[in-house]
Amino acid sequence: MHTPAPNNAPVRRRFATRFLSLFALVLALPVLLAACSSKDELILATTTSTQDSGLLNVLVPMFEDEFGYKVKTIAVGSGAALKLGEEGEADVVLAHSPKAEEEFMAAGNGESRQIVMHNDFIIVGPADDPAGVTEAEDVAAALALIADSGEPFISRGDESGTHTKELGLWEKAGIDPAGESWYQESGQGMGATLGIASEKEGYTLSDRGTYLAQKGSYALDLLLEGEAALFNVYHVIVVSTEKHSKVNAKAARDFAAFITSATTQSIIRDFGVDKYGEPLFIPEALVEGGSPTSNP
Repeated sequence: MHTPAPNNAPVRRRFATRFLSLFALVLALPVLLAACSSKDELILATTTSTQDSGLLNVLVPMFEDEFGYKVKTIAVGSGAALKLGEEGEADVVLAHSPKAEEEFMAAGNGESRQIVMHNDFIIVGPADDPAGVTEAEDVAAALALIADSGEPFISRGDESGTHTKELGLWEKAGIDPAGESWYQESGQGMGATLGIASEKEGYTLSDRGTYLAQKGSYALDLLLEGEAALFNVYHVIVVSTEKHSKVNAKAARDFAAFITSATTQSIIRDFGVDKYGEPLFIPEALVEGGSPTSNP
């Protein structure tokens, strides 16, 4: 008598189903882990000046210790930092390009924007100052002297806040340096641009903080400072969750609260004084008592 072979199809189907489920879980595991870990991670898009000056080396570890987040810092020009926020690739932005920041907010890319601090821009160049910048009455006259002399001027050329400020100063001076042999673009951050200016014995526009933090590495003197047109203000922007649902809004809000707090503002006020004899940044956020620590 012939005994029919057992029907193993249901068993195979169950095995296949379980295998596929397990396989799908393995594939999804990195995504699930990333989703879980992202709650503890903050992506900070900021300018090279906050990095090159050394300020973030002090503030970021403090924030991580106090709030328990792991901060991923992306230091680029303000334009690139705002672009990262616009695309939802950053949770919070620390920038110094007011016009671009206002456009960012007007487009609905930011949940909030708060003033943090300021320093100023300066013109630096070779000690012998062949263009005679130290004799200039103002920034416009200084730029005219550089243009007339044909001495090298190194622009960042990276759509950063510093680059945007520089272009505005040339425009106010009535000078278009584009295409001139003496006008060169580094396409790099402030520290690297200072290095190129030093090598070429040329001039550049720098934020004071980066220059003071790195001046020992370069043969560049501070030649012009103190004009109102050179004011340089920084804001912290929490990226909008309405546009970008994956933004870690809680971490971004915590960072904004941290960097504008009275304790952090006091640290910013004192940062650099012991080493350079003056602060690299001036705190501007509201502190206890409800009044700004300094006025623009």
